[in-house]
Amino acid sequence: MGTLVQNLDSWSHYDWSQGGDEWSACWGGTDYLWTGTILPRIRAFLPTDTILELAPGFGRITQYLKDNCRHLIAVDLVERCIAACKSRFASSSHIEYHVNDGKSLPMIADGSIDFLISWDSMVHAESNVMKAYIDEFARILKPEGFGFIHHSNIGHYFLDKKEKVKNPHWRAESMSARLFAKYCDDAGLQCVSQELIGWGDTIHNDCFSLFTRNHSPYARPNQVFANENFMYEAGRLLQIANFYNPTNFKK
Repeated sequence: MGTLVQNLDSWSHYDWSQGGDEWSACWGGTDYLWTGTILPRIRAFLPTDTILELAPGFGRITQYLKDNCRHLIAVDLVERCIAACKSRFASSSHIEYHVNDGKSLPMIADGSIDFLISWDSMVHAESNVMKAYIDEFARILKPEGFGFIHHSNIGHYFLDKKEKVKNPHWRAESMSARLFAKYCDDAGLQCVSQELIGWGDTIHNDCFSLFTRNHSPYARPNQVFANENFMYEAGRLLQIANFYNPTNFKK
């Protein structure tokens, strides 16, 4: 996808007029994305005490996370995004905001996070950035904490299979599920599941990695699942949204 500087420039100048909801169109809107796709994957960890959301953008899923914890910490590389979240959630006093350098979390105390999440943002993070963040995740997670990171797997094709596949969704070409699991292992974390998906594509260009500390009572051997029906899942939610969306019944 690019360097930290390129990512910072790209998202600082992006047209955020739709607040990121444009990326939820395949689901029929962000409410359906959250209820039908994100929440079923993370419901075992909510509600909780302290959540860290990494790269929240303009708060597309922050709006739901904030109601599932006592303390929410939002961290983004882009100052404009943090400013937008501060304005959008001004009435929520339990949210803490930080602009970071795009690879470290010095503002987060050791062993303080119950659940950390990044959705539809870290797919643009190359392997060096991801490794740096995973080292930080190992430091800040509570002993029984969990992390759920949506990241690129297109590196599986570029690096492991030596295939030059198309990359229309700007996925990080040096990042893969295999590397994520290795970086976790190196940092003292344990991937417990990795769901390989085709995000708007026929190849498994993305991955949802769920992990905990390697000494957590919830640690187990990694289970890798290739979900061939991910976009079908989105399409079914779009059908339901088109038929039952509450906005269809408002005067």
